[in-house]
Amino acid sequence: MLVQLRGSTARSAASAIARVARVNAARTFIAPTVSRRADFVQELYLKELKAYKPTPIKDSDAIGQVQTFHVPKTPKSPEEADLASSLKEYENMAVEVEGQGATTAGSTPAVVEDWLVEEEEEEPAHH
Repeated sequence: MLVQLRGSTARSAASAIARVARVNAARTFIAPTVSRRADFVQELYLKELKAYKPTPIKDSDAIGQVQTFHVPKTPKSPEEADLASSLKEYENMAVEVEGQGATTAGSTPAVVEDWLVEEEEEEPAHH
């Protein structure tokens, strides 16, 4: 009889464990897991973030931190003093047209100099 009692106790314990396992499996399927639960630190951070009220900014806060702006003096133009004489000089200048300036002064056209002249390099003496 003791053997039967142990067998029935083992069967009932096994069936109870199976029932609990099925109930727990159903609960974990519906209930959120640990990773899906709201994080305590995140909730606390969001609560404090919503409750934060920044101090209002005053005009006097910038005193001592920023230099005051002064408009610089306008510089004097060096040409203003001699403007009248420069204008007179410009009016008296002769008009130069490229290609015609040399032919009007003389009957022969001006010789165009070769501006690209390569200098010959001296070969170093062989020792």
